[in-house]
Amino acid sequence: MITIDWGSFTPGSAIAGGVLIGFAVAVLLLLNGRIAGISGIIGGLLTPSAGNVLWRLAFVGGIFLVPVLYGRFAALPESHIGAGWVTLVIAGGLVGFGARLGSGCTSGHGVCGMSRFSKRSIVATLTFMVSGFAVVYVVRHVIG
Repeated sequence: MITIDWGSFTPGSAIAGGVLIGFAVAVLLLLNGRIAGISGIIGGLLTPSAGNVLWRLAFVGGIFLVPVLYGRFAALPESHIGAGWVTLVIAGGLVGFGARLGSGCTSGHGVCGMSRFSKRSIVATLTFMVSGFAVVYVVRHVIG
């Protein structure tokens, strides 16, 4: 279980984060002609092709670097993951399998695809959201 410190939640930072994500995916699409689907970007690093590695490394590097830079200027929100490593590895594997099965992940379908009104992305996003809701309900309320 993930515990979030709701007392530290501020809508302004959430909106700013959303705007930054939207800006980043728009810039990648407009300047590079690429969709900012993380699973596809990382998948392209696992099977590299000429001229396609540098921008992928820069994008993935930015995902890790930006929180570090942010943490130098502001306090990072406190978080705690109550699951063990085995659970996290299994969950990560299932997410990876689902992203492969759905031909994309939440960032590719949910952010980029839906903003382009892609029917396939709308169906994929509805599918993984409903599936996620169902799993959380079963784990928290049925299994206990």
